[in-house]
Amino acid sequence: MLIHSAAQLLTLTPGPQRGQELGDLGLIPDGALLIQNGKISCVGTSHELRGAYQGESELDASGCVVMPGFIDPHTHLIWAGDRATEFEMRLQGKTYLEILAAGGGILSTVKATRAATVKNLVSETRPRMQKMLAHGTTTAEAKTGYGLETEAELRMLEALLILSSDGLPDLAITFLGAHAISPEYRGRPDEYTDEICQNMLPAVLTWWLDQAPGITLPFVDVFCETGAFTLEQSRRILQRARDLGFPLKIHADEFDNLGGTNLAVELGATSADHLVKTSLDEIRALGSSNTVAVALPCTPFGLAETHYTPAKAILEAGGILALASDLNPGTAWCESMQFVIALACRYLHLTPAQAIAASTINAAAAIGRLGEIGSLTPGKQADVIILSVPDYRHLGYRFGTNLVTRVIKKGELCYPSMLLP
Repeated sequence: MLIHSAAQLLTLTPGPQRGQELGDLGLIPDGALLIQNGKISCVGTSHELRGAYQGESELDASGCVVMPGFIDPHTHLIWAGDRATEFEMRLQGKTYLEILAAGGGILSTVKATRAATVKNLVSETRPRMQKMLAHGTTTAEAKTGYGLETEAELRMLEALLILSSDGLPDLAITFLGAHAISPEYRGRPDEYTDEICQNMLPAVLTWWLDQAPGITLPFVDVFCETGAFTLEQSRRILQRARDLGFPLKIHADEFDNLGGTNLAVELGATSADHLVKTSLDEIRALGSSNTVAVALPCTPFGLAETHYTPAKAILEAGGILALASDLNPGTAWCESMQFVIALACRYLHLTPAQAIAASTINAAAAIGRLGEIGSLTPGKQADVIILSVPDYRHLGYRFGTNLVTRVIKKGELCYPSMLLP
């Protein structure tokens, strides 16, 4: 397929964009790209490529922006049920503890997810994936974490492997047994930490090697936060995971600065996510590391909070900044990276170009897939989106509508030809 006559072709850089380098879109006016065997073969101007590759099947992108598919590097994609009642309770002024007492909060999702079969989980999750794809997300990270017991967590992993085989979008899977203290261990967080380290992580490793041979091990994540896991408990979990060969991620500094960002840097975690209350010293440490800082602006927006990730400070320190949706049933049910970009421009004070790079090539770094996706670099997977606008700055400028008119995944047109629920 030869896509030609793009008003703007955004190729991005093949590697991550650090600090003030963020925002290099590799823009080619009247751009074109050639896709062969599911990969990017060549990029250039329409005049160059149409002359060199006559007879190729063509797709006219006149008046449109053509760019890499979005990558969403932090989602809680898979769960059962919803928490609409809890949302209304928050609007009525109910506190978190009052919501918990009424059966709400994360444990209500845990209860519903534990009761769901693998088939149920797949059927509830697939429509969310289809909406993500229709809004331009071609790859997403997806966490477990609503099981909080071995059997339920393994069911979530099984469902994610089934969904991942669809490839629409591709999934990077994460085990998040340390999302919250399991209800069976209420008031005994050290014992639940022992359970994760001694039993759950080895069980996940054994199960994965049996059920997904040849597939890269999932990430292991932990919610290092007041009311969840302390810094020391988080260290124990992540060190145990690293010893078993798992790559690492961490939820850190969403509400309190406990030191999770320094821990991520120390252990070589692929990413540290949320980072709302991160100290300047830890931001500097992040900036001198390869750990990607993942900002999740939908979360404070969903909670009506006023504090967001200090993106400018991270960039000034030379950090690698990525954006993600944090798609989840409690605070951020949002399948659109376009809306994430709009929030990032307003509340993280990023330019549209910076937000686009943070949602593509830097997001690829946040899931360890720089060599495969995130830019329109020859040899990379042909994950391409076409926007119905002539200028990339409409991303961020506009919100509440879908600017994506076509999605091409591994060289095949999959939207709008796919059926949406």
